[in-house]
Amino acid sequence: MTGRFAGRRVVVTGSSRGIGAALAERFAAEGANIVLTARTLDQHETLEGSLNATRERLARYGTQIEVVVADLTDPVDRLRVIPEATEALGGHIEILVNNAAASIQAPLTGFSVKRRNIMFEVNANAPLDLALAAAPAMVAAGEGWIVNLSSGSAKHWGGPGDPIEPTSPNISAYGASKAALNRITNGLAMELYGTGVRVNTVEPRAAVLSEGAAALVGDRLRPDQIESMEATVEGTLILCDCGPDVTGRVTVSLDNIDEFGLEVRNLDGSALA
Repeated sequence: MTGRFAGRRVVVTGSSRGIGAALAERFAAEGANIVLTARTLDQHETLEGSLNATRERLARYGTQIEVVVADLTDPVDRLRVIPEATEALGGHIEILVNNAAASIQAPLTGFSVKRRNIMFEVNANAPLDLALAAAPAMVAAGEGWIVNLSSGSAKHWGGPGDPIEPTSPNISAYGASKAALNRITNGLAMELYGTGVRVNTVEPRAAVLSEGAAALVGDRLRPDQIESMEATVEGTLILCDCGPDVTGRVTVSLDNIDEFGLEVRNLDGSALA
């Protein structure tokens, strides 16, 4: 098997659909062996996509595709992911992409603790737990890549009186969890600097219409507010084989494409028409 990630052992969380499934496909097209993980093994009641559907779609690339079903909201259950992925792929995980996210959108006023906890478990605690589980073997090997998918909602508003989108008051809690993820990325990268392990965050500059995002806000977005899935994937992949000094960054996918002079390609690795 040849390709940019030939033989690499990769874990992608939240890979039953959306950005996670797209990233997994591009990794497979580039020769990687992958463990897909999410809660949804088979078809979801309302959203298209499942781990089995992703695995079946990736089979055509001829790499090893395994599945670990896990609930990332559960601090115990998620600790199975890295050990089971390591066993399934026959070696330590070299690339970890923390893509899974929980987005519950509502104003902070009246937002329940239970809902906040769900988002912080999936969006901040789970990525850190998986990174801490994968990092020792990466350190021992002298290299490794951890990439966390974040969101522009982590940014602060300018202040009272500044114009905001009508939906913005509903994303403060979600944005807070992603801001925590950005800080975790930066802190862990600094702790691991010099070991060869790179830790970075990437976020889309605009909305990516995954199945989940389309269901939440798809009818409220203009065409100029939407980023292609292929561009998001391209801007993320560069952080999965970057040099050791590219670490601790909170990056934007389209900015990465510009900075590194990337050519956006289809999910199967072919050139865009």
